[in-house]
Amino acid sequence: MKNDRGLGLAGLILAVAYGWQAQQLQVASAGSGAIGPGAFPTLLAIGLAISSLYFMIRPDVDQPWPALKVFVQILSVFVALVVFVITLESVGFIVAAGAVIAFLAWRMGASLKPAALVGGGAAVGMFVLFNYGLELSLPAGALWGMS
Repeated sequence: MKNDRGLGLAGLILAVAYGWQAQQLQVASAGSGAIGPGAFPTLLAIGLAISSLYFMIRPDVDQPWPALKVFVQILSVFVALVVFVITLESVGFIVAAGAVIAFLAWRMGASLKPAALVGGGAAVGMFVLFNYGLELSLPAGALWGMS
């Protein structure tokens, strides 16, 4: 119970800080998207806050900590997400998102080729949705001569 409540409290603090920071995003002067740059991060912060509150209000019975193998798997996912954030501007959204989605699909048990296909397809689909559907500008990266 205390583990869930501690995780919930940490998540709630992170959600509030992330949501507050999302509200500080400025709208570009050359034109603004239909919903503004802070909308998506704000939705993520709200989702995290609701999940965190649930952990605090309805904790599970304490379970033993997972084995070292599971911890290493969780750490590898964390490292993949950090690498995604670091490389996003330089290589562009499609390459960075495709690589991290393919890695995550592979970690969940998919073969390498299907994982790569899912990663590439999902990244292209999200790029089209965000750039053209939601009018949120994502970095194209050095591969397209833009950053």
